[in-house]
Amino acid sequence: MTDIYPLLPSKREKALAWSVHFFTATGAMWGLLGLIAIMQQQWKAVFLWFIVASFVDGVDGLLARRFKVKGVLPDFDGALLDNILDYLTYVILPALFLYNMEGLLPRGWELFAAGLVAMTSTYQFCQSDAKTDDHTFKGFPSYWNVVAFYLFTMGANPWVNLAILVVLGILVFVPVKYAYPSRMVRYQQPTVALAVVWSLMVLAILFLMPSQPLWLVYASLFFPIYYVGISLFMMWEDKQKQKPVRLGRVAGD
Repeated sequence: MTDIYPLLPSKREKALAWSVHFFTATGAMWGLLGLIAIMQQQWKAVFLWFIVASFVDGVDGLLARRFKVKGVLPDFDGALLDNILDYLTYVILPALFLYNMEGLLPRGWELFAAGLVAMTSTYQFCQSDAKTDDHTFKGFPSYWNVVAFYLFTMGANPWVNLAILVVLGILVFVPVKYAYPSRMVRYQQPTVALAVVWSLMVLAILFLMPSQPLWLVYASLFFPIYYVGISLFMMWEDKQKQKPVRLGRVAGD
């Protein structure tokens, strides 16, 4: 689809396009409310704003493509707006949570962990091909809000939590392609369906906090495991397609 709008957009089309940008911009408010919740140590509210911000991020792209926002408003950079808000809600908010949540990390390592999340993500966000042409993310796609959720609900040893953060920070620089659920071409339907089931499980865990059953937390890990698995499988499929076809020897050679 071309980015140049074929005709002058109507007032209605402009209004719809600006409405989509406004919807995206609400992410700033959800991020701000999340920061306030951290300051007030309202941990359940923090995850609620995580979920709301993630919902906006998951839907706004679909709306933008539906209403051809880029063509209607070519002078407004919706992608930049999206990246600013993603860095706030997927990186800074979880980093501040990790820093402030007592007992989640080894004492004295909170600033290191929060800085690791913030600084490695600057590289991930600033790559020109962070979102690849085949609709994947290159390197660990800064799902730090999901990581923070599991570190909090699973109650693992603080040193284990720190090790997980270090490994994921390193994976930001490893050029593995991760699925982009809202735009992926292959396996999108099962991925989105499983994501919906996972979201409902996360909401149930949030509702039951602080007495969430550990079995439900572990059961909800099915989707992160599936997500990594389908990402690696698609990479393997791509490599298989790129292998040169070996022609058999011609008789008599």
